[in-house]
Amino acid sequence: MQNRLAKLFLLIFISFSVTVSGQKLIDSPLARFNLGILEPAGSFRSAAMGGIGTAIRDNSTICYTNPASFSSIDTNSFVFDFGMDYGINLISDGTSYHHSDDMNFDHFMIGFPITKGIGVAAGLLPLSNGYYSIAETVASGNPGYDEVTGEYTGYHIGGGNLSNVFLGSGINLTKNISAGINMLVLFGDISRANEFIFKDLYNEYHDNISEDLRLSGINLEYGLQYSTPIKKDYFFNAGLSYSAGKNCKSNYEKLAMRFTSTGLTDTLPDLSVVDDTSKAYLPGTLRLGISFGKKNKFTAGVDYVATNWSNARFHGSDIYLSNTRAFLFGVEYIPDKFSNYSFTKRIEYRVGGHVEDNYLVLNGQQVKEWGASVGFGIPLRKTLSKTNIFFDFTRKSYATPSISHYENYFTMGASLNFYDFWFVKRKYD
Repeated sequence: MQNRLAKLFLLIFISFSVTVSGQKLIDSPLARFNLGILEPAGSFRSAAMGGIGTAIRDNSTICYTNPASFSSIDTNSFVFDFGMDYGINLISDGTSYHHSDDMNFDHFMIGFPITKGIGVAAGLLPLSNGYYSIAETVASGNPGYDEVTGEYTGYHIGGGNLSNVFLGSGINLTKNISAGINMLVLFGDISRANEFIFKDLYNEYHDNISEDLRLSGINLEYGLQYSTPIKKDYFFNAGLSYSAGKNCKSNYEKLAMRFTSTGLTDTLPDLSVVDDTSKAYLPGTLRLGISFGKKNKFTAGVDYVATNWSNARFHGSDIYLSNTRAFLFGVEYIPDKFSNYSFTKRIEYRVGGHVEDNYLVLNGQQVKEWGASVGFGIPLRKTLSKTNIFFDFTRKSYATPSISHYENYFTMGASLNFYDFWFVKRKYD
């Protein structure tokens, strides 16, 4: 028992260190705006089922999008979930193409019961990714060329990310109703740099603008679930979770300067510094979901997710935000969970999809998203632990009179979902 605890705490420490310092290096021009690319919420089991989770109750899975589900964790058990993913982004405007890829740690979560009907969970989760790297040379004959400024090259680079640490608890209020609450601790920073180098290196000023936005704050998320048996082994669940909008601590720094390649000028280069510590406001999210199925056989569910991003206020968001609505749906099927003869019959097969709005508006057009996913829960020998694997395809697109931009995002991930009875006193060692 002590040996297993020591190994687990060591793994948690390593994964926490790597996840906090990790930067997902998948290039996307959409990351230039707002808080970057928002990461999908949910475990890898959820990701394989289109992202649903609001109405899911499972004793071996941490469904953190609804803290009421934590009350379903078995007495005397311990759940640990640690995952990493690999992503490829293919970008096109109809005439040119670009791709990037990266592998990174995604999340870790732990859950355990306090007593029968009361569970606790905690973890570290990604919220957004701000990485991009763009270079453009404007020469004579190119769109946007101006004879006054002449030829120049623009460099646009971004980095950083935002993450949430959560700590929550769920409790069974009655036989059919459970409630829960999550405390979310937001932290991280988004940095951006824009530099313009003109062809005439010695007789023209060049421009460099760097920005850094740091956010931190604490918010609460509330959840309810209703669960009832329909008939023998069949069930129906309904779920709701809600987090209110929250003012966050914000620190915005901007440095803009003009310079020459030699610095040998008659006047000093222009320098502008902005240091703003005004509050930022991030909106809350409403989730509604239903699920139904047969215990240990199949589960099907639908989620609706709404966030009023148009109410958000932070530096760089003035004209680029819009409300988002998402529909998520998924199915899980297990041929024979307790088969003694067939490994493939014990595998959990999953499929799902999602249709949603992106919170980003470009040239008056809101970016749209849709995607499909598949996955598997592969059981480990002689235990309820398993490896969750998922594959997801998501397309993000928008069109204007001058450009049609789309991104095809392929993601695959694997997580260890460790489940064991840790709080049972053994009669024999």
